[in-house]
Amino acid sequence: MDERDRYEAGMKVRRAVLGDAHVDRSLSSRNAFNEEFQDLITRYAWGEVWTRPGLPRHTRSLVTLALMIALNRGDEFRMHVRAAANNGVTRDELKEVLLQCAIYCGVPAANAAFHLAQDAFAEMDKAPPAAGG
Repeated sequence: MDERDRYEAGMKVRRAVLGDAHVDRSLSSRNAFNEEFQDLITRYAWGEVWTRPGLPRHTRSLVTLALMIALNRGDEFRMHVRAAANNGVTRDELKEVLLQCAIYCGVPAANAAFHLAQDAFAEMDKAPPAAGG
């Protein structure tokens, strides 16, 4: 696979997981400073790792959520809560990940994640249904 193919595969997965609106916002804010970074994450995070057959997207979402909790990356966690829903992760499954993280990452990290997840759920519940869906 060449870099162009990797980018295209990555963009397809990125849009499927994060949603067109999120990706379009990210791409519309590209500039001379960050465009190479946007290209890098599309090719390697999405085109190289998320396209691998070894784990289903559902599992990749659960792993990503746990990592965002462990790394205290609130903005990325919120974004991946929505992405996880696109990948079929249920709220009960997310709750189980948060409880597991309370033990292995610490109660304060899990507590913050519970609050962030509830905020994300509230936003998702208010959002109009996707076109065609």
